[in-house]
Amino acid sequence: MSVLLEFSMFPTDKGESVSEYVSQVIKMIRDSGISYQLTPMGTIIETENLVQALGLVEVAYETLDQAGCNRIYSSLKLDIRKGKSNRLQGKLNSVQEKIGEVNT
Repeated sequence: MSVLLEFSMFPTDKGESVSEYVSQVIKMIRDSGISYQLTPMGTIIETENLVQALGLVEVAYETLDQAGCNRIYSSLKLDIRKGKSNRLQGKLNSVQEKIGEVNT
C-alpha cells in the first residue's frame, strides 16, 4: 500500500512570517526518514499505511505545540492506493515519460 499525504501546517498566532515554525516541522519530517517533497505551499509525504501518515501529522502538531503555538491551521489531502509503492517519484516519472522534463 502507498499513502500519499499532501499537507500544510502552521501557527496562526505567530505573526505574518511563520517559517521559523514551519522549519521545525520540516526538520522533524526530514529526520523521520519518511520520503517527502517540500513545495512552496505544503509538503508531500509517502508512507506504507494510513496510521503512519496520520501519526506524522500528530507529531507535526506536537512539534508546533511544544514551540508555544496556541492556534494551528492544517490542510490535508490523501491518495491511498493498494499494491503500489514509490509513487512520490513514480507519478513524476510517468508525466516526464509522456512530455519530457518538468520542474520539480
